[in-house]
Amino acid sequence: MASLIDFSADTCTDLEAASRREWLETNGLGGFACGTVAGLHTRRYHGLLTAALHPPVGRHVLLSKLEETMVLNGRRFELSANRYSPDVIHPAGYQYLRRFRLDPFPVFHFVVEDVEIEKSLFMVHGQNTTVVQYLVRAASADSVRLEVRPLIAFRDYHATTHENGALNPAVETGANWLSVTPYSGLPSLYLAHDTAEVDRAGYWYRNFEYAVERERGLDAVEDLYSPFGLSFSLNGRNQVSLIASTEPHEIGEAGPYRQAEIARRNAVLAKSFSDDELVAALTAAADQFLAARGDGQTILAGYPWFSDWGRDTMIALPGLALATGRQDAAKSILREFARHVDRGMLPNRFPDAGEAPEYNTVDAALWFFEAARAVNDPEFVQQELYAVLESIVEWHVRGTRYGIRMDDDGLLVAGEAGVQLTWMDAKIGDWVVTPRHGKPVEIQALWYNALRIMERFARSFGDPAAADRYGERAVLARRGFQRLFWNEDRGCLYDVVSDGGPDASVRPNQILALSLTYTMLGAEKSRRVLETVERELLTPYGLRSLSPSDPRYQGRYTGGPWERDAAYHQGTVWAWLMGPFLSAYVRVHGEPGRVQAREWLNGFRAHLTDAGLGQVSEIFDGDFPFCPRGCIAQAWSVAELLRTAMEDVVGTPAGFREFTGFEENAARSPESFAAHS
Repeated sequence: MASLIDFSADTCTDLEAASRREWLETNGLGGFACGTVAGLHTRRYHGLLTAALHPPVGRHVLLSKLEETMVLNGRRFELSANRYSPDVIHPAGYQYLRRFRLDPFPVFHFVVEDVEIEKSLFMVHGQNTTVVQYLVRAASADSVRLEVRPLIAFRDYHATTHENGALNPAVETGANWLSVTPYSGLPSLYLAHDTAEVDRAGYWYRNFEYAVERERGLDAVEDLYSPFGLSFSLNGRNQVSLIASTEPHEIGEAGPYRQAEIARRNAVLAKSFSDDELVAALTAAADQFLAARGDGQTILAGYPWFSDWGRDTMIALPGLALATGRQDAAKSILREFARHVDRGMLPNRFPDAGEAPEYNTVDAALWFFEAARAVNDPEFVQQELYAVLESIVEWHVRGTRYGIRMDDDGLLVAGEAGVQLTWMDAKIGDWVVTPRHGKPVEIQALWYNALRIMERFARSFGDPAAADRYGERAVLARRGFQRLFWNEDRGCLYDVVSDGGPDASVRPNQILALSLTYTMLGAEKSRRVLETVERELLTPYGLRSLSPSDPRYQGRYTGGPWERDAAYHQGTVWAWLMGPFLSAYVRVHGEPGRVQAREWLNGFRAHLTDAGLGQVSEIFDGDFPFCPRGCIAQAWSVAELLRTAMEDVVGTPAGFREFTGFEENAARSPESFAAHS
């Protein structure tokens, strides 16, 4: 990753370029730290320690930032950068920034006259702890000091802090540590250090302005409190370390923590099945989404604001866990979600506050079958998942929440007024933007795929009667699908079929009818669907959610919450859909398709150095220049690129095939395509 993310002074001293690029550190608990290359916060989610108080949720921004000043022979040089309302930049420390890189975590290289300061930071895996270190190389200055003043927020990460009288300003001190507990009900923040010079004066910094929140139509102004300051003499020493945590630490732990985190990340990369540079970068990115939930693991849908979502987790699991050699993590995730299946449905979301999970998705449970297939451990599936999978099918056959049931034609029907059940789930007040009630195309593709997977499982587990039953349902669904969904006029599939007739909107959902393990279309119709999708929906960063030829198309994802939600699935580009598209493309076109798919994948290299550094954004504008939007790091965006890279483009080494079931994907090769579709 260091070779990909390395910016010179040209980028670092350009405020627009440096503040647009955001770094991210995570701790495996759901906690994180993030900010901009410029050092100024543009989001309420930026901070040095956002702790997950109830992993992986209950996230609170405790330590927002550090104000840093170099003092050379009595002259002060401020290294920090802030935007204050109304749009005033002070100080402008980014002007001293000569280099920024991920090596493997964020490293800022400042030069003040002939003094060089290298600041690095990382989170300790498995702890709500951030370590910040400064390496100083002084030249001619007789007196060199570093002053550091922490700014705290202590609030839910979706909120903002404002000056208030409820804050407790008391500072507790110990041997090389200080702590503050500004509000009851929240943990203490401990700061380990190694200086005797502490300024115990505390005061508020007012009116920080967060430009991205302002653009998003949200609360964009915040006040932060500084409880104390630290001063470090750098005459006779060249390194300063700080440990910010929800638990006390010895400052001597900083170095060992650093080495342990480097070793952990190297071990993650060592599990990669390919030495391809892009695959390695995506493997490093994938690691940031895996987090603890209870005694098991889960997948966080995106940073900086999503928690774990059932649909996102099931789609992302093959890429994040299996394509990175982490089968144990995949099993833990499947096991954890299997415990929460209710009436044949997976939870769509685990709320932050610990309430009951929300069951309002029609596709999460169907993606569960594909994830179970991909793990390719028959004993694990039979002992821990098969009964749950059987129950999911039977609930769907007889009917479950929100009108979800198998119709007489073998297809799944779903939907009730005021409810959004598919992944196109934007809702503004009582307005469901894309309701898609009836029989959505991708739900039928997933249902057929699930039935065929169950047929295979049942036969493998010695239950031929069940296998025949699943096979018969699959045949019925296929006949109904082929009769109802082909749109000859557009050369593609209808998006939804309902009692009111077919919806001819050209949307990307139909690509799943070509990309899943088991499909219902023949070769010729698959080629025509692919041509339509490529012509009308393909962009360099994924598929548009609606064709530009549609009068409802919106090519920009901007404005306040209402405007953005209205555009979310009405033209906005989704990066995760590049995975199914490339899988379908290679399936249809064979080796020439593989060459083209690699070119499309390589187009993401430049994006890794923009927006979320080393990561893939959630969405992009549908219109050129396809600006990245939404979350700076999205699990299924990374996962689907990684999955298709390994499965369809780079190749799957023998070790990878042994436990991910890709030997079964002969059905996905062009040569046997007609026979299996």
